[in-house]
Amino acid sequence: MKAVSISVALAATGLTLAAPQAQAAGSLNLICSADVVICEQMTADFEKESGIKVNMVRLSSGETYAKVRAEARNPKTDIWWAGTGDPHLQAASDGLTLEYKSPMLDQLQDWAKKQAEGSGFRTVGVYAGALGWGYNTEIFQKKGFKEPKCWADLLDPSLKGEIQMANPNSSGTAYTALASLVQIMGEDQAFDYLKKLNANVAQYTKSGSAPVKSAARGEAGLGIVFMHDAVAQAAEGFPIKAIAPCEGTGYEIGSMSIIRGAKNLDNAKAWYDWALKAEVQSRMKDAKSFQLPSNKSAEVPKEAPKFEDIKLIDYDFATYGDSEKRKALLERWDREVGANAN
Repeated sequence: MKAVSISVALAATGLTLAAPQAQAAGSLNLICSADVVICEQMTADFEKESGIKVNMVRLSSGETYAKVRAEARNPKTDIWWAGTGDPHLQAASDGLTLEYKSPMLDQLQDWAKKQAEGSGFRTVGVYAGALGWGYNTEIFQKKGFKEPKCWADLLDPSLKGEIQMANPNSSGTAYTALASLVQIMGEDQAFDYLKKLNANVAQYTKSGSAPVKSAARGEAGLGIVFMHDAVAQAAEGFPIKAIAPCEGTGYEIGSMSIIRGAKNLDNAKAWYDWALKAEVQSRMKDAKSFQLPSNKSAEVPKEAPKFEDIKLIDYDFATYGDSEKRKALLERWDREVGANAN
């Protein structure tokens, strides 16, 4: 794992963190499934406040689930922070994560509490965000493309080779897209749609946020992502516009789970409680992370896409976070879509 340390930064600013104190506090092995910038910010802030050394690695949520499952008999990870809730729920149902009722639960939004209750308190919601896409306005204007406002618009033949989305096997974002389309259209119709969409997809990326980053750089016209990831690119000054699909869309509850068999359990619980604090979640915007925070008292970033402005489906987390359902959908995607990828 990549160790993330702030000792150099502290020395540069004249601040000190006593080595014996840090040694006594121990360490924490963390997998972070959010954007690397917020992963590094959270890690540095926690190290500074706690004296606990954090060994952080950034993996997508699908990759993390696979790693946690593979290491079940000898866990190398203590805590998994962020990433879409479906793989967290799957890990919970598989007995890979530990029940923990944080004293912070009463401070959380109802959707975050519901995530905890539905998993037997083996995971909890830390943020939420709606699915949509971000497109490069300069590319669309230059090539004369119409603004895509609906899922149906993404099938326009003129968009051949202009779209990127992630692979749902590795990306929780893409699995949320797959599960959302199944809930909106029905399973057979959703796979018909995805097979048609495949003709316009230039690349299936490993990471969920990568498609809109490619669009920001002008390497693609459009990326299917969580809307806050598109907003983050716009906030960086790129010509990206975020869209919520007219037919309706799903959403994620980014989650957090303690791994069963964690070697540094007390430190994992310390991170868990700390990450649910209002002041910690309010700082996420500093890393251009514009999700809706789960703590009711946390500051909602003004850039964050608001649920009340979006046509959301009643996303069935219990069904689509179920291990067997997820496996069946991914196998069908591999067979009918991935096998014919460009």
